[in-house]
Amino acid sequence: MEYRFTKENFESEVLKSDVPVLVDFYADWCGPCRAMMPVVEQLAGEYDGRVKVGKVNSDEQPELASAFGVMSIPSFFIIKDGKVVDQLMGGMPKEMLAQHIDAQL
Repeated sequence: MEYRFTKENFESEVLKSDVPVLVDFYADWCGPCRAMMPVVEQLAGEYDGRVKVGKVNSDEQPELASAFGVMSIPSFFIIKDGKVVDQLMGGMPKEMLAQHIDAQL
């Protein structure tokens, strides 16, 4: 299952999550972001129950993007126990993103 994170639910869904969370900062107009969408959806299915996977639309949630210092998209943050434990930017193979997730399990 893939989540949509907003400033309203970010604390409860991400910062207070009892499992690691992969947060994908993206925008609809961003080509590399669109290319990563199927990868993120696949990972959401594969890690269901072990990792929460969700997206933040940087255009609709500028406060969250600013709070995380997002300068380019897509940007991926892995958050565990309320803290950023890993950060990646740009398009990448699914296996690479999966390795970073696995390192937090």
